[in-house]
Amino acid sequence: MLLLRRTVQAGKHGRSFSASQTLLSERKGLVLGVFEKEGEEGGLHLTEAAAGFDQTLSGKLSELLKISGPTLKQGKSRIFYGIHKDFPCVAVVGLGKTAAGVCGSENWDTSKENVRQAMSAGCRLLQDLEVKHVEVDGCGDAQSAAEGAGLGLFQYDQLKSKKKNKVTTQLHGSADSAGWQKGVTYAEGQNLARMLMEAPANHITPTAFANTIEEKLAPHAERISGLDRAATDGSVSQCVSRFRGAPCLPGAALQRLSDSKQAPLLLVGKGVTFDSGGISLKPSPSMDAMRADMGGAPPCLAPLCENMPSGKATKPGDVVVAQNGKTIQVDNTDAEGRLVLADALCYGHTFNPRAIVNVATLTGAIDVALGSAATGVFTNSDWLWEQLQKASVVTGDRVWRMPLFQHYTRQVTDCQLADLNNVGKYSRSGGACTAAAFLREFVTAPHWAHLDIAGVMSNKDEVPYLRKGMSGRPTRTLVEFAAGLVHKG
Repeated sequence: MLLLRRTVQAGKHGRSFSASQTLLSERKGLVLGVFEKEGEEGGLHLTEAAAGFDQTLSGKLSELLKISGPTLKQGKSRIFYGIHKDFPCVAVVGLGKTAAGVCGSENWDTSKENVRQAMSAGCRLLQDLEVKHVEVDGCGDAQSAAEGAGLGLFQYDQLKSKKKNKVTTQLHGSADSAGWQKGVTYAEGQNLARMLMEAPANHITPTAFANTIEEKLAPHAERISGLDRAATDGSVSQCVSRFRGAPCLPGAALQRLSDSKQAPLLLVGKGVTFDSGGISLKPSPSMDAMRADMGGAPPCLAPLCENMPSGKATKPGDVVVAQNGKTIQVDNTDAEGRLVLADALCYGHTFNPRAIVNVATLTGAIDVALGSAATGVFTNSDWLWEQLQKASVVTGDRVWRMPLFQHYTRQVTDCQLADLNNVGKYSRSGGACTAAAFLREFVTAPHWAHLDIAGVMSNKDEVPYLRKGMSGRPTRTLVEFAAGLVHKG
């Protein structure tokens, strides 16, 4: 990043471009994008908004970009001070090649990802300068620009005395306000998931989680029908039995759209607001991250509970009965997510859904297999896989299909005391696959998918437009997927 502080004369116009303390104190900034010119080493191509801004400065922005250093590559940035009376700080960020598009090998739209990364980087630079309001270049894709800005600026600091500078954003130089607003909505949805996942478990208990979701849904109350605890205690009995020693609200966050004449799309989430492992206690290092074990719940219907050891907690070797009548031997109480989902899946079938998608931070094995590159998808439906994969290409939050062979089913049905064992016969081998095979025993719908999101639960530096912390993935992919089904009718 180059900080341009010197005065530059504007040729015959004699215009001075120097940083002004008065202008900087207004704390207003602008983020613009520039493309690399195809086939021209060192060439830059300004976006429509950047070109318009450059024109108001009689070409001064182009001149400064040429003399201030090497060509801006994708994701690289520069800040210019005092070059425009309305914008004391202007960040210019590289967008990469103009011809970038859907990349088959990467399974995403590279152009959209470049816009998200660039606008996120620019907004963060201005946030660090304590700029209060930022106008953002739409870069020909206002939705992706809004997503990058919104996701990049998010930081969970509610419990800190010293908070990050709060920045408001708006679209600059584009008439695509609808696309911008859609991007804002997508980013806000993922940021809500990030907030719920990041918050400590004593703040986001099952009750607090349910109250937060209820508050967010209140403006849409006429389209939502809630299912209270009394209505679901009998139906989600496995959850109650499994967590006798910990707080549990089996139906607290179950809602459905009530005005649709079509068969509903059912989204089921694992809502364990803290997972200690129960009697099969997890190792203490990094156990604090298990406050995010409800990462599959924010965009979904979810039984809510904690998994804690106590005198009443389920013991290894216990046998419980699921809603569909199948008995389950619980050999590992830390494999609790599949038990939470089992009865929720059975109950969900009562809505006669057109498709069921369950989402859960289910296994460490999926992290070993895929890392944070993609969500693992296990499905009995080629059609459903195609819809999810198509949505993930648009959002850049990728999915990858995993095997659902009978090979894995035999490993959970070969059980000494019951119909099923909650862990595979060969323990750690293929753990993500045996967990999916277990869930399939509670599914009769022809279109069902299980999304194991344990690998994408948090972000270190893999996704440039997300800060370090809980990621909220794959919220945008689920929203895009659901929106696609609605548009198709």
